[in-house]
Order: sequence, then C-alpha cells, then structure tokens
Amino acid sequence: MFENILVPVDGSEGSDRAVAEAISVAQTCGAKLNFLYVANINQLAINACLSDAILEAVSKAGNVILDRAMEMVPSGIEKEAFSETGSPAVVILDFAMNNPTDLIVMGSRGLGVVKGVLLGSVSQYIVEQAKCPVLVVK
Repeated sequence: MFENILVPVDGSEGSDRAVAEAISVAQTCGAKLNFLYVANINQLAINACLSDAILEAVSKAGNVILDRAMEMVPSGIEKEAFSETGSPAVVILDFAMNNPTDLIVMGSRGLGVVKGVLLGSVSQYIVEQAKCPVLVVK
C-alpha cells in the first residue's frame, strides 16, 4: 500500500510520536522512511541577522534531530535522512512532490524557531495541499 513515507521531524514530542507511528506503518507495509528536517530560515531571518555561526548551529541541530529519528528505526526498515532550509510547509510539499511519497506522517505541533518549526498551521496546510494522504499525529 505505502512504499515511501515522508516524516518531517523537528525534535519535538509530537515529532517523536510521528516517527513512532511512521515506523509502525512502515513495518506493516514494508515501506521506506524518508526523514526531513526543515530549518525555518525565513523565521530566523526575522529575529536575527543570519551569520555563518547561526546557520551552522541550525544545521548541527538538524543533524542531531535526524540522527535521533534514524536511530529509532529498527533494522530491516529502509530509511534515509534529508535536511533542507526554507519555509517548512513549502519545503515539505516540494519534497513530497519531487520524491516518491505515498504518505506523509507528521506531528501536529513543533518546537520553537531555533530548533526548527512544524507548527499546527504547517500541518494544516500540508493536509490541505498534499497530493498524497497525510497522517497528523497528536
């Protein structure tokens, strides 16, 4: 049924619950998990001048979050991690449209601006605009 599952992550509890749910679906369907971290550079630009140090810190935070998600996946499930910058809603939809994606599994709320954002408005936008099914985990 599902071969490729996109899981946007930001390190929040909701994101972790989405990872767990995506793993369960992947085990049932034999699907590949694609984890996507989106550094919300647009929000950061409002609050700070984007220096190389800020960009590096955001990138490191994203790598830690992606590594944690990847470590949660049991052996035998194919997985891959991706990191992007930009507006989370736009980047998630672009990724889903440009990569094989049968299902998007995401949390309903995320962390603050510095650690990456998946706000309720983002999940709502994805539900409305995605061309594939979306599972929002609370």
